[in-house]
Amino acid sequence: MSSIPAPDIRPFQIQIGSEDLDDLRHRLMSTRWPVQPNGTGWERGVPLEYLRRLVDHWSYGFDWGAREQELNRFPQHMTTVDGQDIHFVHARSPEPAALPLVLLHGWPVSFVEFSQVIGPLSDPVAHGGQARDAFHVVVPSHPGFAYSNPVHAPGWSTNRVAAAVVEIMHRLGYDRYGAHGGDVGAGVAAGLSPADPNGVVGVHVASDPRTAVSFAMFAGDPALTPGLTDEERERVEKMKEISADDMGYLQIQSTRPQTLAYGLTDSPAAQLAWIVEKFRAWTDPAADLPEDAVDLDLLLANVSLYWFTRTGASAAHFLYDSMHAQDWGEEGAAPTGFAVFGRDTVSRRLMDPEEKMEHWTEFDRGGHFPAMEVPELLTEDIRSFFRPLR
Repeated sequence: MSSIPAPDIRPFQIQIGSEDLDDLRHRLMSTRWPVQPNGTGWERGVPLEYLRRLVDHWSYGFDWGAREQELNRFPQHMTTVDGQDIHFVHARSPEPAALPLVLLHGWPVSFVEFSQVIGPLSDPVAHGGQARDAFHVVVPSHPGFAYSNPVHAPGWSTNRVAAAVVEIMHRLGYDRYGAHGGDVGAGVAAGLSPADPNGVVGVHVASDPRTAVSFAMFAGDPALTPGLTDEERERVEKMKEISADDMGYLQIQSTRPQTLAYGLTDSPAAQLAWIVEKFRAWTDPAADLPEDAVDLDLLLANVSLYWFTRTGASAAHFLYDSMHAQDWGEEGAAPTGFAVFGRDTVSRRLMDPEEKMEHWTEFDRGGHFPAMEVPELLTEDIRSFFRPLR
């Protein structure tokens, strides 16, 4: 396993200039606000007064420079695969026996999603862990996200991204590695083992009960899953209603992403609302507001990256291409582990009814973004899953 980067891997650092920062603040201060009907709340989308408060904090309380400096502590690179520039973090562990691990982000997040787990995974001893659990961590930005942009051609579905990730891992000299993903990153992770059957030692996936129901709805009616009790069936029906009500974002992005693109690219308030609404819907149900589940400045760092790189539009096109690919690939041979955040007895019956998964863990806390919500729980579960696979 070589530690020398391939010649076509180029160093990269984030550099947002003062003109971009000034433009962002000007646009935020000039937001043209809509009227919200009296007596309405989150059921119709992000409430007006809440978004006003976030915009005010983004304008005057948020320090992008400090966040940029923190992100640049992670070694970052660019390479070109299949005609597309792809950005990635490559944090090598000080432990020589570390296992390479690729972390695959979802939507509406970016590589920023993993900023709290890269350190503990790559250098566990410095974070109170054991050297045996060390990983060489690679975090690609999917084409259309962050600095893997602009996208030069359509067709970047999850399986095509998986093939590009395999190429990147091989360029780094990693011929044996593990993978973790959530949301669309889980789809990319699932495509790695078929694409590189001799290289992928295991695939770890993070999910939550509502995602389990949403996923099951693509294959049929999850309420008809055998073995559910009457109480569980009622809960599934309720989650089906919530999931169906929540699918507007996917319907738009998977059918008319270019129409949406103009608002996301021209208005930072629109980009903020588009992302923060999902953090309200998908984080730990015990959290009343997104910032009760995720550090607000971490959330704004993620939104800022979407804004500065104009990737609200290209990320929407990524979902379009993935939904239209109709190529879900074949199941790989690598062992699979699931970590479900927000325990519910129906999760495994919906996602693994025959209990084939080699590793299954359920946590009472967390939600759709565990690397941002409960990074310590996710870190330990990744370590646990890969221990016997090293």
